[in-house]
Amino acid sequence: MRRPIIAITVLALSASLTACGSGRDAATRNITQVTDGVEKTISTNDSNIKIVNFLLVATEDGSAVVVGSIINRGVVDDELLGIAVGQSPAALTGLTQLKQNQPIRFEGESANAKAVFAGVGAKAGRHVTITLGFARAGLVTLEVIIRDKRDTYAGVTSGLTLVTADTTTAPAA
Repeated sequence: MRRPIIAITVLALSASLTACGSGRDAATRNITQVTDGVEKTISTNDSNIKIVNFLLVATEDGSAVVVGSIINRGVVDDELLGIAVGQSPAALTGLTQLKQNQPIRFEGESANAKAVFAGVGAKAGRHVTITLGFARAGLVTLEVIIRDKRDTYAGVTSGLTLVTADTTTAPAA
């Protein structure tokens, strides 16, 4: 009689211990940030802007390069006026107008903007407070990590030349 009681107790304990993470509200099910980048939604002043995967990458020359995307999901256009860390503004080139569902992408193959904090002595692993200024949505502050230049970020450079895809077609000969 003692063996069946022990077996039932062991079975009940193992089921209850493994079931603590299951169900609709499981902690692992509710994770939404799957990258090092920070995400934020801005919904002030009739804005509906989503900041996605925002972080900085430290380059060999000590610069910090912005990586991430900004998407205007609202019907009212906005404009990115600048990006700063403390009192240091980033050199910003490329697209700054935020039209509905036309994202501003910093870095990567589909980049249409670039923001660089030149020669600031950026160190990978540190967190910094970055502020984005929008014409309509106002100021937004994010706490972002500085990543090193490897893996996904190996191609990030501090050069301010923005390379975009050529969408023109060559004339027929």
